[in-house]
Amino acid sequence: MQNLKLFVTGHKGFETLLFHELRNILGSSAAVLSKKYGGVEINAGIDAAYQVCLHSRLGNRVFCEIAQLPVEDETQLYQAVHQIPWESHFSARNSIAVSATLSRSKLNHSHFVALKAKDAIVDRLREICGSRPIVEKNQPDIQIHINVHHNQASISLDLSGESLHRRGYRLEHSGAPLKEHLAAALLVQAGWDGSRGSCLIDPMCGSGTFAIEAAMISAGMAPGLKREYYGFKKWLLHQPELWQQCLQQAQEAVRKPDEILIYAADYDAKALETARANASRAGVLELIEFSHQQLSDLEKPAMAFSTSSENLVICNPPYGKRLQSEQGLAQLYADLGDASQRLAPARLAIISANPDLLHRLKLKRISRKNVRNGPIECLFAIFETVEGKQANAISEHDIDTRPRAAVDEIAMPLRNRLNKNSKHLQRWARNNGVSCYRVYDADLPEFSFALDRYQSEIAPEVVWFHLQEYQAPATIDKKKAEHRIRVAVDVIKDLFSIPDEQLFCKTRRRQRGTEQYQKQDSQNEFYQVREASASLLINLSDYLDSGLFLDHRITRDIIYRGAHDKSVLNLFCYTGSIGVQAGLGGASSVLNVDLSANYLKWAQENHRLNGLDDEARYRFLRADIIELLDHPDRYSIESDFDLIFLDPPSFSNSSKMQQTLDIQRDHSALIGQAMKLLTSDGMLLFSTNRRGFKLDDDILQYHEVRDISHQTLPEDFKRNPKIHRCWEIGHKI
Repeated sequence: MQNLKLFVTGHKGFETLLFHELRNILGSSAAVLSKKYGGVEINAGIDAAYQVCLHSRLGNRVFCEIAQLPVEDETQLYQAVHQIPWESHFSARNSIAVSATLSRSKLNHSHFVALKAKDAIVDRLREICGSRPIVEKNQPDIQIHINVHHNQASISLDLSGESLHRRGYRLEHSGAPLKEHLAAALLVQAGWDGSRGSCLIDPMCGSGTFAIEAAMISAGMAPGLKREYYGFKKWLLHQPELWQQCLQQAQEAVRKPDEILIYAADYDAKALETARANASRAGVLELIEFSHQQLSDLEKPAMAFSTSSENLVICNPPYGKRLQSEQGLAQLYADLGDASQRLAPARLAIISANPDLLHRLKLKRISRKNVRNGPIECLFAIFETVEGKQANAISEHDIDTRPRAAVDEIAMPLRNRLNKNSKHLQRWARNNGVSCYRVYDADLPEFSFALDRYQSEIAPEVVWFHLQEYQAPATIDKKKAEHRIRVAVDVIKDLFSIPDEQLFCKTRRRQRGTEQYQKQDSQNEFYQVREASASLLINLSDYLDSGLFLDHRITRDIIYRGAHDKSVLNLFCYTGSIGVQAGLGGASSVLNVDLSANYLKWAQENHRLNGLDDEARYRFLRADIIELLDHPDRYSIESDFDLIFLDPPSFSNSSKMQQTLDIQRDHSALIGQAMKLLTSDGMLLFSTNRRGFKLDDDILQYHEVRDISHQTLPEDFKRNPKIHRCWEIGHKI
């Protein structure tokens, strides 16, 4: 049997799952498989191609390479394609289509390459056969694909004909469904194998893709059984009898599970009709129980889930690029989390284009994977619902007894200091109800970084560490500094027994303007932590800072205790933690002001998370604060405020501002203007982390001022008493 060089493509990022699937499909055959970027290469006979086309759930295309030649210009391309013996693959009576993909090559126009290759094929067959094949874009007899990479052309036949995700059952859909092969990959990633005793529910089933693919897996039904069109059927090397044998074996392998294990629900009756029709065409209608219900009403199916951990809830919620673009999207995530918890014990697998809303599930996440669904960047995350959660937090007594990585003499002092700090701060934190605190702040000169510890409110046994490396001065050798931070990372992971995904590392360079607030990444993933009575969201990946300044823990408590029945103005509000504490403290009203739309959205989400969603009491204003203080009437700010919090950046030259801000130069004017908005017996809290800052004499002369910097310094920051300065300022009586 002729040996073929096949390349099976799949969804980017799922090459490993595709490799294992293909290895299982081909079993003990002589096929040789190797994983590549974008797919899996197979050296095997034509029977392997048939089996892959018929059985692969994760595959997309099956290419059979017939030539690989260098091409650097259109002449060389034409000659390379023209010399291939196309007459041994198809006749002039067949229809053809030619496609091309290019990367890092001198030829840079894929449509031109496809046309030039088509001309070469047609010309050769006309010369040899006296006639030419016709070009047909829709389901041609033969599909030819040319991939040019680094000026090397791989010329292949597409044996799948069209994408294998087209199973033939989904003639209708609702909304923007997942492609079938991506849905299957996500099911496999979530651990679904359809084994006896496991159950699955899709509470937002839409056109039913997840449920149908899961049912086909449970029934051992080859996904290609319903397809009529393949790219090999008119290929001259096609072996119809062998193909029929493969079909017969696939049909005989279909089994009917003993009981219904798969449930699909949706609030949209029309979507359910579509899903049922698709399931009927797929031949799995009897294996799925459909129900029309709201997510908030979702309960365990009539045949309740088993008590094992094999139960799976999986869904593809509506997408919204912004929270405002989808009515009720945030509430939908909260309802999904509640519904999933009612189905415990189970795992929830969700593909989301809004990872910033995943915290609303209030479930413990156990894995994550970046996934592209068409043009949309998504996150596929798996969460755990447990009946009677048990925390497994690391005890301070466990730290010294954990297995240690080999450490050199450079690492040992750091390890000892981190161990000492951690023991002391764990006791202090436990006694004071603190779950997020600073563990280390450049205590040792040779290890210049800060390390913060955050504990999940949703799953208290989960902690994250946030390492911020201070940029080494020019006098320090760069390689030496890089080595030391790598040593620090190893020590932290080993000492606290945490995996890579629970340690986030940043470099805190000397920054100007708004750089400290600008994004460094775009994962948009938030974690929920607790501070006193407040639930707050942090982001450990996208910004230099997490969104919660831990050194202001006591300052926020002052606001909380002093806000009852007070009107509060929160200037430069950042992520709104001050506003949240004021609201929880019983403020009569809170106005949060910032120039950043992203931070205002974050602040709004923090307020909603704490039930502070009365729009009349808790307001958010996007404004240049310098302009606002100069002209409050332009922003309809007329009433006086009982409590004002003012914590500006040290310096800002944002293009959105009408002028630059230098806190040392401008603080007197800022405070003076803010005091005009303060009631006669009100209080302004002013804070800055500007090193070497000196309060202007005019402020001391015209206002009552009390330095509370020392009182607002938390236990975990006492090693760095200059972390911030803070004053209470009132009117002179």
